Amino acid sequence: MTTENPDNKWIGKRTPRPDGADKVTGRAAYAADTTMPGMIWGKVLRSPHPHARIRSIDTSKAEKLPGVMAVVTSKDIVDFPIDKGPVMLGIQDMRWMCRNVMARDKALFHGHPVAAVAAITQAVAVEALKLIKVDYEVLPWAISVKDAMKPDAAILHEHVKFEGKPSNIAGTLEHKKGDVEAGFKEADVIVEREFETEAVHQGYIEPHACLVSVVDGKATIWSSSQGQFMVRAMSALLTGMQQSDIRAIPAEIGGGFGGKTIIYLEPLALMLARKSGRPVKMVMTREEVFRASGPTSGSMSKVKIGAKKDGTIVAGQGTYWLQAGAFPGSPIRGAAGCAFGPYDIPNAHTLGYDVVSNRSKVAAYRAPGAPIGAYAVECVLDELAEKLGMCPLELRLKNAAKQGTKAVHGPVYPVMGYQETVREALAHPHYKAPLGPNQGRGVASGYWFNAGGESSAEMRVNEDGSVVVMTGHPDIGGSRASTANIAAELLGIDHSKIQVLIGDTSSIGFSNLTGGSRVTFASAMVVTQSAEKVIKTLCERAAKIWKIEPEAVTWDNGYARPAGENAGKFEPLSLAQIAARASETGGPIGAGASSNTAGAEGGFSTHICDVEVDPGTGRVWVTRYTAFQDVGRAIHPDYVEGQIQGGVAQGIGWALSEEYIYNKDGKLDNPGFLDYRMPVTSDLPRIDAVMIEVPNPKHPQGVRGVGEVPLVPVMSAVANAVHQALGLRLYSLPMSPPKVLEALEPEPLARAAD
Repeated sequence: MTTENPDNKWIGKRTPRPDGADKVTGRAAYAADTTMPGMIWGKVLRSPHPHARIRSIDTSKAEKLPGVMAVVTSKDIVDFPIDKGPVMLGIQDMRWMCRNVMARDKALFHGHPVAAVAAITQAVAVEALKLIKVDYEVLPWAISVKDAMKPDAAILHEHVKFEGKPSNIAGTLEHKKGDVEAGFKEADVIVEREFETEAVHQGYIEPHACLVSVVDGKATIWSSSQGQFMVRAMSALLTGMQQSDIRAIPAEIGGGFGGKTIIYLEPLALMLARKSGRPVKMVMTREEVFRASGPTSGSMSKVKIGAKKDGTIVAGQGTYWLQAGAFPGSPIRGAAGCAFGPYDIPNAHTLGYDVVSNRSKVAAYRAPGAPIGAYAVECVLDELAEKLGMCPLELRLKNAAKQGTKAVHGPVYPVMGYQETVREALAHPHYKAPLGPNQGRGVASGYWFNAGGESSAEMRVNEDGSVVVMTGHPDIGGSRASTANIAAELLGIDHSKIQVLIGDTSSIGFSNLTGGSRVTFASAMVVTQSAEKVIKTLCERAAKIWKIEPEAVTWDNGYARPAGENAGKFEPLSLAQIAARASETGGPIGAGASSNTAGAEGGFSTHICDVEVDPGTGRVWVTRYTAFQDVGRAIHPDYVEGQIQGGVAQGIGWALSEEYIYNKDGKLDNPGFLDYRMPVTSDLPRIDAVMIEVPNPKHPQGVRGVGEVPLVPVMSAVANAVHQALGLRLYSLPMSPPKVLEALEPEPLARAAD
């Protein structure tokens, strides 16, 4: 289903990717590729304990080692006292961030930074770390959500209280609609289940890296991040510098998926550069990435749904306990807010608990929290459909949210295409295809809020008629390609004439993070506003050439034309012709726009998954997968399909193989791609992406964010398929071979373990 305008020349077309050639040839410059004359290397000393009081740190021997240029500890990072209240930058509290980048009184997870050194070589830096003496008082620790909430659990932060007592429950979030207890009394069928998920990492290929130079009190930061303005602001706050004294330059980014929306190395490198007077480069090892940068939360959840005999859902209740890691901030908003998002339920209640434990602080991961919320809800819906004797898609369609539905988390939905995703799934050949032995088919739906926020753009017309467009967002999901399509369409020129750049903090207006599926939505708005201003200027310049009033000139498909016969009979002037005469008609042609964009409506999707299970080994293969998504308007279809396919691939890993495994000493046991099992090509089927275009009426091009929601339904779709294949249901992820075998043959496995 598509509403593509056949008159579009560039919007909706599969144009060449602006960054494609550089990436496939290796020319693209990432943060770890950056070098400077006189550069030295920074390394981090990390806690060997999951929880320990730091009695003292002696860096004197390290400082005396030949080749060591600087050493920093927590005393070099600005302290934001806990008792002074929150210091918020976006969603991050600097009280926690200053303690995350460098441990202060306590080390709170294995791998927590406790000191950093800069030396003339990496080898010297590593030797210097060995000379730093830290006196630890080892404390009890809690790794899992369940352990962290036990009455006798080790408390990470004494000042954090729940129900008046020190607690590892750092906060709650609640949504209510109607009267949930009354709703359950109306139900003929009720299903209530409990679920668990493990922490999983975003798995970006490029580790965190940065290069920082400080000259005459002015710092320049090259780094891999999802927002250079975030890097500038956090680095300034954590080092005590003024933002005006820091220039943050975004390098090409080798994946982020939400994991690079906070910083780890930049403040340390900045302080080392200030102390040493030399540029400092820092690159995490893969082990450091796993041990010390944010995975998403592991979780426990309990979901209860009640329905009448005809399938009408009358009540839904979901409770979620999410790991925050060492510091508060788990994505309970996504779990509690999105869990029932696709449905029109008159009585509903969701409650999320933010639980700290002795593991690295979680970071965003593609629709943070929403996949956890959907996993429980969609699996319970599947059981409910089975008890009611209904087709699981028909049950979802019967209770589907639509325009005018009041969501459980508050808003009333505007124009949206959730029902269309279910109908397309019902009608698709995949849903009717036969299944073989040990095979099963599962379905699930998902929702994500999407976001707008601050964005800036600049558009400049060159003398030869080409156009440079600069935006302020690192390009992770194809924003340069979308920007080029939109600019070419609006200006009416060939796509090849558009060059798109990502500006640094000194060359473009403030732009918020690349995340939340906001960038194409928001940047398209400011690019459109910039183009409108440029077109107005082009018409004014044509009017000068023709010696008529600007109001008598219109812009049509790349040409200035007289508005009518009364304006005069002039040959149309192309953008290139007007640009060539810019100096004689008023000078350079260009314009910019900045806006705090609004109107980013949520995204919906429905997925079909087929699996095959080997009952002898417990291995699960996904054999076929089709994802249906309301994409608003696909500005660049290749990238939209890529977002959908990428989200599905990540969700399959989350469902079947990925997990953080901790040993008895509270240390991560699988900090590398060899033992942390991400899916590779041979683990994945062909993933079909069905784009359903229901344009967002609040956007000039109909854009609706597409990057987050593809991950949301995947784990539940896979779980529901496994249930159909096995005839029994697993309630924890990942559904790895040992878990499947235990479900199939619990007694033999128990005897083997004994």
